[in-house]
Amino acid sequence: MRAIRIFSVLFLLAALNGTAQTRNAKNAIVSEEIIFPGQSEHTHGSSIVMLPNGDLLAAWFQGSGERSADDVRIMGARLKKGQKIWTTPFLMADTKGIPDCNPVLFLNRNGKLFLFWIAVQANKWEYAILRFRTSVNYNGNEAPDWNWQDNILLKPDDSFAKEVEKRFKEMPESQAGWAGYAPQYDDMIKEASKDLMKRSIGWMTRIHPITLESGRILLPLYSDGLNFSMVAISDDDGTTWRPSLPIVGRGPIQPALAVKKNGNIVAWMRDSGDSPTRVHTSVSTDNGESWSVSQKTEIPNEASVELCVLKDGKWAFVGNDINDGRYQLSIFISDDEGSTWKWKDKIEFEPDHKGSFSYPCVIQTSDDLLNITYSYSKGGKNETIKHVVIDPKKIAF
Repeated sequence: MRAIRIFSVLFLLAALNGTAQTRNAKNAIVSEEIIFPGQSEHTHGSSIVMLPNGDLLAAWFQGSGERSADDVRIMGARLKKGQKIWTTPFLMADTKGIPDCNPVLFLNRNGKLFLFWIAVQANKWEYAILRFRTSVNYNGNEAPDWNWQDNILLKPDDSFAKEVEKRFKEMPESQAGWAGYAPQYDDMIKEASKDLMKRSIGWMTRIHPITLESGRILLPLYSDGLNFSMVAISDDDGTTWRPSLPIVGRGPIQPALAVKKNGNIVAWMRDSGDSPTRVHTSVSTDNGESWSVSQKTEIPNEASVELCVLKDGKWAFVGNDINDGRYQLSIFISDDEGSTWKWKDKIEFEPDHKGSFSYPCVIQTSDDLLNITYSYSKGGKNETIKHVVIDPKKIAF
């Protein structure tokens, strides 16, 4: 039955994508290595960036758990240009006594390095505080020399609640609830969005920002309290931030952003809503200010997804395209801006379902190759972050 289910999913994707081709991505993998030896501590939520000198810098969170473990901190490591072994991990950020999670690395157009992450106040995702550090002196072998640190405080106004009300009216009716006398899911979310505190805190990072041609930066955010997403907008290279209108739907979280040739911005998101779980999409036609109601695609979804616009105009998508675990991680390539995904390769696959590979971060480096980091474990609590380099031309051709 397991083989039949896997075949059925692949057959469905092939039918939807027309000329879909599924192979083993080992043909496209240029190199692969774990960043540090597997360990008992939980390591998750990685991010990667290429520095101007050609070094790679990675970050992840690490500790005895996640939101409930107060020893969780942000760690990092470097792969020096021309080297094959990552440096010994070093501390990137640690709010003492509070879990630090979901790091995101980013270089603005002036070459300033940003580290975004969340400090999980009261050990609850919905109370998370959005934080950032910056550095202009980040070469060397250890952590960057951080020259500034602050919180990003967002205050969505009443237009936020009005947008939620408006967008829920555009969605198919849902009867989801817990009992005959209990509020339905939609009603609870609409009511929560009217609460200034609930819509102002708990916004969390996961995927790297994008920079528009105008220089505007869009930082993807999501809320486990409201169970949907939005973006933080900066028009001054990351000095100040303000909220967009929300990306409303039943469970679209952890958005990955891509800009189409016509200027529209597309968000591809993890499904934290009702079954069957499928990747969500939403579109902004006004540079990230507002977003359409999220729609489910036909791509199965188990965890966080990533999206990257390649230099040749193709798109790369990475995610767990299954519904019963994280034992498969795949890469898709599209030549029509995500309308179809004609090529698909497996990056990781464990037929016994004992492996876990998830939360990818994808960048295209100056050599046109894709550098991907993701959470990697086999055999229980033996956890690390893996780095894989893929030649996209060997997938799409």
